[in-house]
Amino acid sequence: MLLGCVAFQAALAEGAPAGDVPPGVDALCDEIGAKLGSVSKRDCHDQQLQHTGHRSVLQRVLAVKEYPPKPPKVPVGRILVIGGIHGDEYSSVSVVFKWMEILDVHHSGLFHWHFVPLSNPDGLLRDQSQRQNDRGVDLNRNFPTRDWDELALDYWATRTGSDPRRYPGPHAASEPEVAYLVDEIASFKPDIIISLHAPYGVIDHDGPPKAPEYLGDLTLRRLGVFPGSLGNYGGVDLNVPVVTVELAHAGIMPSDSQVSRMWTDLVRWLVRERRNAPSGAAD
Repeated sequence: MLLGCVAFQAALAEGAPAGDVPPGVDALCDEIGAKLGSVSKRDCHDQQLQHTGHRSVLQRVLAVKEYPPKPPKVPVGRILVIGGIHGDEYSSVSVVFKWMEILDVHHSGLFHWHFVPLSNPDGLLRDQSQRQNDRGVDLNRNFPTRDWDELALDYWATRTGSDPRRYPGPHAASEPEVAYLVDEIASFKPDIIISLHAPYGVIDHDGPPKAPEYLGDLTLRRLGVFPGSLGNYGGVDLNVPVVTVELAHAGIMPSDSQVSRMWTDLVRWLVRERRNAPSGAAD
């Protein structure tokens, strides 16, 4: 009887009905394939994404793909790639899948990669996709930046007019999707974070080192940081460079050649920056 009570309480704590088994990675891929015209169910399943042990508000899996080191080669850096923080920016998810397909063929062990292709599944996989997660929180204003308590809610009220699309949440890292990314950053210890968004059509950069000047047709234009943003949290607070790839369109994919050029330019920049990094920085 005691075990049954414990299980019931655990289910409630996770947000799932008692007795239900929350859906896994296969179900997530089925939903992604049904939603995105540029990523089929087969494309997603073929990536063999792994359950991180974390779930969204609606209990969807938060999934990751690892491209590990290839001994005896020692990788020159750990790179975390994040897509789909905003659920209505379809291309930010699709391009991550296309980049994983490239890396499936060309992973040499030069870098140790973690890819989180869809960090806001509830926002994307609604009938009407939305920027925020299921609780109406803008995940890119919910990271636990040092200035969150002092500035986040005031900034939202005074600078955005309490725009519901930019609501930062009731407190820092209140959302399970952000809590996962914070945990991922702490455990993986990336040397550089790449985050994909749309539709500004530029490259943004926060923190060290020198920013990439271009990725394909995208060029550098710093957009600044906000209370609770990933760029502020990673680039400013943690001193981990955050490159934000702002694709030109949220609902239209770049051409295959652009996807490839952006990837090639990104890897070349990573190689230059990591080989110029202080000795031992990737340890």
